Amino acid sequence: MSKKKILIINGPNINLLGQREKEVYGVLTYKQLKTKLIKYGKKKNLNTTFFQSNYEGEIIDLIQAARNKKDAIIINAAGYTHTSIAILDSLRAFTGLIYEVHISNIYKRELYRRKSYISLISDGVICGLGILGYEIAIDAISLK
Repeated sequence: MSKKKILIINGPNINLLGQREKEVYGVLTYKQLKTKLIKYGKKKNLNTTFFQSNYEGEIIDLIQAARNKKDAIIINAAGYTHTSIAILDSLRAFTGLIYEVHISNIYKRELYRRKSYISLISDGVICGLGILGYEIAIDAISLK
């Protein structure tokens, strides 16, 4: 049986993990998160690709390129979660599993953060559990 291929997409400012709002996002850096999740995916027999961009178009291009090549997407669209119908539309064209992850609890924050366009297409939403949310999404994919 071949390894499932998953793509972990992170949106704007996730590259600043460990440097900004540590009380919200924790102290783990982006590089540490990437290393940790790629290792975790390997332990679950998954081929994990990790990506971050501050640009909406790059995220859309990546989602489109993943069609018919990846089995699942884990996405933390960050600020684009609440604004991007374009990312939602690109995810609609993806036929694999989609899990939405947020490090913070978006429902405990500002009102504008409580609306997620990504949730409309997601197979599951995990928020407020820190980086553990990514691992839970990886676990869910490995069990499907």
